[in-house]
Amino acid sequence: MRKKLTPKLIDSLPAAMTKRYEVRDEIVTGLMVRVSYTGAKVWCLAATVKDRPRRIKLGTYPVLSLADARDKARDILRQIQLGIFEDEPEARLTLGDVIPQFIELYAKPRNRSWKPTERVLAKFAALHDKPIDEIKRGDVVKVLDDMLAAGMGTGTNRALAAIKKLFSWCVDRGTLDANPVAALKAPAKEVSRDRVLSNSEIVACWLAAEGEGFPFEPFAKLVILTGQRRGEVAGMQWSELDLTNATWTIPAKRAKNATQHVVPLARLALSILKSLPRFAGSDFVFTTTGATPISGFGRLKARLEKASGADDWRMHDIRRTVATNMAMMGVQPHVIEAVLNHKSGIVSGVAAVYNRHAYTQEKREALTKWADHVEALINADRRNQGQVLSVAA
Repeated sequence: MRKKLTPKLIDSLPAAMTKRYEVRDEIVTGLMVRVSYTGAKVWCLAATVKDRPRRIKLGTYPVLSLADARDKARDILRQIQLGIFEDEPEARLTLGDVIPQFIELYAKPRNRSWKPTERVLAKFAALHDKPIDEIKRGDVVKVLDDMLAAGMGTGTNRALAAIKKLFSWCVDRGTLDANPVAALKAPAKEVSRDRVLSNSEIVACWLAAEGEGFPFEPFAKLVILTGQRRGEVAGMQWSELDLTNATWTIPAKRAKNATQHVVPLARLALSILKSLPRFAGSDFVFTTTGATPISGFGRLKARLEKASGADDWRMHDIRRTVATNMAMMGVQPHVIEAVLNHKSGIVSGVAAVYNRHAYTQEKREALTKWADHVEALINADRRNQGQVLSVAA
């Protein structure tokens, strides 16, 4: 971002939301103000010194005013041009410097679901300006204690896991000699969720979704009918669908476990997909911009919860609901595992390798049973109003 900096503009710059940002000055080449998570503003100068790109810290705002920063930047640029600039050692890396590197070089290449990691590392904003080799176990514990006090519970464990991984990555790269939190235990007790939506809650959520319209109505319904992860459904692309053969193939690069997954589509799911409009020039099925898939799942879930009256559930609980109902219908555990694209160990070892693309027909039968069950529930609820969900064979 490049602007003609003024004191009024600088004062109005908000604190960074997810990662630090910079605003460059149009008057002095290379001068910028960097805004951190805490709202602190630091003057920096981007310049090339002895054929090496450098980012030279000038001072903090407002202690160093805009006029002073411009004068100091001009003086340094003059010294560089004359070859008399004393090149000081580069500043030590802070946690705020390392986090973007960790996300780009480690998290993104290994897990398409890297955004939660970035969000949880933002919880350590109080430490972002601290040199990473000065961060002690007590510093991390203080942040975790504050999270626990705020009622974040297992989210605190996720934060610890993320910062542990980041420090281990730094050790591997030689940035740190040791991981200060390597032996730190999870601060919160993990409680496995066992929430399964009842038949009436399934109906309530389905009917509540109908008040959403496109794209959230069909998205929510397909989450229910397919039992797939919300991110995988939200990112569905027309090129992944074979509507003739009623299949949806989630490529390995989009699947959470990095394994290609073929999802047979039941009549009702296929009917919904065939009725959807297509965004011109976009391959995304569920989009409002054409450039990106939908998001805002938390807000959607809150609206569904309010409209349906079904509370204390998460969208991921729908997968457990699908699995539980399939088990009640007599679907075998290994088929349920295949439907959900799980690697839980029911089929393992050599058998897992040879069965990677198996159970297509069994998955189709299981998903058809589930979709028929959902359709029957919806129709039973609507009979009193003389409305029946009709799907062409």
